[in-house]
Amino acid sequence: MNRFDYVRATTVADALRAKASDSRSRFIAGGTNLLDLMKYDVERPTTVVDITHLPLTDIEDGPDGSLRIGALVSNSRLAYDARVQERFPLLSSAILAGASAQLRNAASTGGNLLQRTRCYYFYDTGTPCNKREPGTGCPAIEGVNRIHAILGTSDKCIATHPSDMCVALAALGATVRVEGPSGERSIAFADFHRLPGDTPQVESTLKPDEIIVSVDLPAADYGPHHTYLKLRDRQSYAFALVSVAAALKMDGGTVAEARIALGGVAHKPWRDESAEALLVGRAAGVDAFAAVADHILAPAVGRSENAFKIGLARKAIIRALSQAAAGTPQSQVDKRVQ
Repeated sequence: MNRFDYVRATTVADALRAKASDSRSRFIAGGTNLLDLMKYDVERPTTVVDITHLPLTDIEDGPDGSLRIGALVSNSRLAYDARVQERFPLLSSAILAGASAQLRNAASTGGNLLQRTRCYYFYDTGTPCNKREPGTGCPAIEGVNRIHAILGTSDKCIATHPSDMCVALAALGATVRVEGPSGERSIAFADFHRLPGDTPQVESTLKPDEIIVSVDLPAADYGPHHTYLKLRDRQSYAFALVSVAAALKMDGGTVAEARIALGGVAHKPWRDESAEALLVGRAAGVDAFAAVADHILAPAVGRSENAFKIGLARKAIIRALSQAAAGTPQSQVDKRVQ
């Protein structure tokens, strides 16, 4: 691990000033991702700016049933907050599907959005990687790619975004509120993370001189008709091969509204609103769900070791929508697929 300076910020303005004074500085809160990256020599900040003392730890109710989540709210606190469990149970379930209890206690809301890929080549500084060093290549394309993306890839990168929480936030239509030298702005969650394109090293639309201050959730009313289904190599402490966040509004046996987002399949949480529209007004059932799955996965591209993800994702989408329609969400305690 390289030597670095340490600065503790107590206000957002302090944090922004510290960041502006050193282009190679990094914010740190829980550190559950940054410290790993520093140990592996992937990140080499010259200054680490501690933001844990910023006043961003509140969960606030909006007048219309919305919720504002401070960037420093821990994953554990968010998952177990009574308002989240009652009004946004999909988010609670997704958080509890991820990491371990110890990591959830440390990890922050803002940090979860910014965690970086778990690609083997990205973490191995002895191999080329366009995300670490643009222009050096993506060895995963022809190499070990079992965990890699099948949607939204480019010839520069096929890495996946690792977050579970972000998949639920994508389905719920969240907004990310950020602050920088030019003031405050809001970014629709769908626009926050980027596909790799020709610049896979640029992972979000957050500017280098900005900081996340909150995540805002619009009011939701899906009741029990939601699920977060995560398929992985082992039942605990493993990243998703494929995950599905699904939420439905039902009118009897007919779908009135649908939200579907996938994790483990792309460089960002994958939501296809045109696929959601296919369900509206249709009777809930395997045929309708299969048509949606086929629509979502039509552009999927499998490679030497990850082509199985296409079939796995199709089955996961159908199963998740079946769970949501029946009002029997996947348990994150008993992880056996229902």
